[in-house]
Amino acid sequence: MSTAYVPQQPQQPQQPQPSGSAGAPPALPPTPPYASEATRLLCAGTYLDSGYRDRVIEELQLNEQRIAAPSLGFDAARVLAHALRARRQELLWAAAILGLWAVGLPLSGWLLAFFLLPSIALAVAPWIDGFTVVPPLYRLIAAFLVRWWGRVFFTIALVLTLVIAFGGGSDAGSSSGSYNSYDSYDSYSGSSPGWGDLLVPGLSDIGGLAKPWHAWLALAALAGIALCEHAQRTRFTRVLAAELSPQRFPDAANDPAEKAENPRFQRLKQRIRVEQDAPLIIYNEADPFCGAGAAYSTWVLAVELRRDELKKEQQPIGNRAILERIRPLLEQLRIPAEYAGHGVRDRLRQLEIDECVFLPAEGLPSRDQAPYTAQAFEEHRARAVEEGGEKRRHFLRIRVGGWEEELVVTVFVRLHTQGRMLVLEVAPHVLTPIRADFKDADRTAHRFRNNNWLGKSAAAAVRVPGSVGRSLAQLARGVVYVWRLLTGGHAGALPEGPALSVRELGAVEVGSHFQEMDVVRYLRSIQDRVAHGVRAALAEAGYETGEFVQKIVNVSNDVSIGRVENSTFAVGSHATASGAAQQKGADSNGQ
Repeated sequence: MSTAYVPQQPQQPQQPQPSGSAGAPPALPPTPPYASEATRLLCAGTYLDSGYRDRVIEELQLNEQRIAAPSLGFDAARVLAHALRARRQELLWAAAILGLWAVGLPLSGWLLAFFLLPSIALAVAPWIDGFTVVPPLYRLIAAFLVRWWGRVFFTIALVLTLVIAFGGGSDAGSSSGSYNSYDSYDSYSGSSPGWGDLLVPGLSDIGGLAKPWHAWLALAALAGIALCEHAQRTRFTRVLAAELSPQRFPDAANDPAEKAENPRFQRLKQRIRVEQDAPLIIYNEADPFCGAGAAYSTWVLAVELRRDELKKEQQPIGNRAILERIRPLLEQLRIPAEYAGHGVRDRLRQLEIDECVFLPAEGLPSRDQAPYTAQAFEEHRARAVEEGGEKRRHFLRIRVGGWEEELVVTVFVRLHTQGRMLVLEVAPHVLTPIRADFKDADRTAHRFRNNNWLGKSAAAAVRVPGSVGRSLAQLARGVVYVWRLLTGGHAGALPEGPALSVRELGAVEVGSHFQEMDVVRYLRSIQDRVAHGVRAALAEAGYETGEFVQKIVNVSNDVSIGRVENSTFAVGSHATASGAAQQKGADSNGQ
């Protein structure tokens, strides 16, 4: 048996823990972030999408000066480990494919050169199409023409090579009436050129320049490339069936990606695991809540602190006193109904409550000197909770990880009691589910493994035409990365806050109706308890609560369940949601 994996964590302060309730069933054991389903799917995504993989490596390894974003319910270090491993494998296969092309060109009498141009065209077509959801019409037309030109040209060259291989060609000096190619009759008879020559002039003349054994060697090179494509796909399916399988993924100690003998990666891995779970958050001013998802109905409420004339005594009230009144009410959300028994699986049973302090990255001399010790956090928390500062901010953070940590709802609560005014800030954020293609990785790999030989052969064959272009692009990206790593000066740069979250990069914009219902339920429950706690604290201290209650009612009417429309939801300033057809990102087997 392997040793259970426990990632190294910084010494965290002992924050208040729930007191529980008599007779309440024990809380469900939490899934460690490194073993969560969200982590597994993001790791699989690094093998599926080279664009996503490059963004992960750029953010977490290339830009060494950037502090990692908070990782809510997943382990960014393990995602980076698989991203680096996937890129190493991709570069090795790209080099092997280009090696076959390089060896096959002279051995085939340069007959293989006629396949290069359509291969590059097929690789360029996606770039012409662009990477937007709805490309402009001119891009669609241009990409369509380039793509089909490459397919037709490659098909003609392949058919011509087959004709030559089976003796359809002739020696260069032959004056007999035999055909040089399937189009040579037109040239021999003096009529117009063949339709192959319309794509590339002189294409039909190569039959007189190549011998049958040249054609056989060209076909052998193409078959070898197809075998490489098949082996690469097989390797990916084996990874999905082994270390990335749901059964073996929790055993991170035996994950080959974690054992990479790269000192720089090992150093960054430990640093990321310190930063991503720390309650002290170093942020980027442009996106302070990076990692928490998109803002969802943020609201601010301000009321004047007026003495309640019906009460004889009035006590001073501060931010800490109100927060301590809120916390027990939130903890009660974990307790199921008495008649529900011990089989309750409501995600609120795993509600997480802690306190965090946001600090700007400006002023830090280096990334390693960020104050992540327990003592430093306690000092920042003690000062930040009452000061109401602009750059250093204290929040009560309430988190619910639903749908196997794919739907994460986080509510940040901040209080001010300045100038006999009470200001309550509530900033909910939602991390939407993982991309549909990442979620379908297991299904895709299973279908490939269980396909017949004809299906596997066809899947490899269709990737051969664009193989040289893809391989060149992959190696070029690797060279550019090494150049940026060597010349960018990132290791000695001043520290920066996170620019993006790899979890947010791998999320969809639209969730399902069930998921929206869960989001609304979690937010309604949390916001109601927060409001109730503030009202109770005001009443106990001898202040009026009527104005506060009225404003809470107004806020509740604005943030209403009427947001649930058309069985979908979207978060973010530019997100849209419409139609049930966009529900592919939802996992119907989640809890």
